[in-house]
Amino acid sequence: MTTDLERVLGYRDAIDTSTGIAKVGDELLSLSCWTADFCSAIIRAAELTGAFTANPHDPVPGHEVSLAVISPRLFSAVEADFGARLWPQLQQHWPLIDYNGIQDVFVIKYEVGQQEELRLHHDIAQVSASIKLNTDYDGAELEFPRQKFSNREIPVGHMLAWPSLVTHPHSSAPIIRGVKYSATVWFELPLINNQ
Repeated sequence: MTTDLERVLGYRDAIDTSTGIAKVGDELLSLSCWTADFCSAIIRAAELTGAFTANPHDPVPGHEVSLAVISPRLFSAVEADFGARLWPQLQQHWPLIDYNGIQDVFVIKYEVGQQEELRLHHDIAQVSASIKLNTDYDGAELEFPRQKFSNREIPVGHMLAWPSLVTHPHSSAPIIRGVKYSATVWFELPLINNQ
């Protein structure tokens, strides 16, 4: 039996390739990413860090912890996997995007009496994504008002990806019951050649 430590540090039993990429909304793509067991291990590892905090200087502060804080080795494995496995699928729909690595992947936590929601905002990334890590909560759906879409029906372990910056403002509705965890991915902006 694989332990959480083996899963997290070795990126074992992490990859889910059960479904291909699908358009689920206007420039919103869903694809299988991580197994449910790996998602549960990530939640437990994030909680064990004791590092869920909000940065008061963040314009959209959330109770979050970076995968690089959990384990730099884990962050490197995720960056390599997403670049090799997921980015080519995204390029099928957005052929002009180039992979420049990952700016950050962090677990964000919502619970009643703590961080209950996240205001409407844009991300500063080339492509943003969210991976649902659990379902034992009510409320806190990731909502895209312009696209009239929420991630309510996205399965655990699936990635929802969208273009950042302009067309996809999003927010998280208030949590009603339980604790919600999701992983946010910010893919690096393209490199600028200043010659």
